[in-house]
Amino acid sequence: MPSVDIARNNPDWESAGKALAAGLLDALTPPALRVEHIGGTSIPGMDAKPIFDLQVSVPDLDAAEAALAAALPPLGFADTTYFHDHVPAGSAGPPEMWRKRLWMRRGHTGPDVNLHIRQAGGPGERFALLFRDWFRAHPAAVPAYAAFKRALAEAVTGNAAYTETKNPVVDLVVATAEDWAARTGWKVT
Repeated sequence: MPSVDIARNNPDWESAGKALAAGLLDALTPPALRVEHIGGTSIPGMDAKPIFDLQVSVPDLDAAEAALAAALPPLGFADTTYFHDHVPAGSAGPPEMWRKRLWMRRGHTGPDVNLHIRQAGGPGERFALLFRDWFRAHPAAVPAYAAFKRALAEAVTGNAAYTETKNPVVDLVVATAEDWAARTGWKVT
């Protein structure tokens, strides 16, 4: 049995993620500007860990800290000590540009959630949305990436090793997605 659970795609994930995002936007505004369903469960046909990844975009991470610390625990979220995103290979600029906060909800009455809080307009916010939108626009790529995730889950021990090993492949996907974004005029909306 793999130490990382990759579940078969559930067609209900997309609507459930949208509902979670809408509920969190209501609960977190202000400081949330928007809440988006990201990650594997947001991509039609994608096998994924059965944990919803949601992105909360805020105008300023530091200014949002107190409001989020008050609003999230009653919703079942626990703060983590995770303060930075993976910086993709070849990215320019200081690592501080990739700051974020991660809150997690496990074993709550609702589904498990990873809540990624990122600066609006920052590279981390853009990276997560571009990854999602590129796969949505290229459904033929979904089965190959899902097969990679399943094989990786079988080969590694634990979520940390899974994530670290997956990051360079995610970087390759986003490098391709950047070309697509430039050709199509895609941007964060």
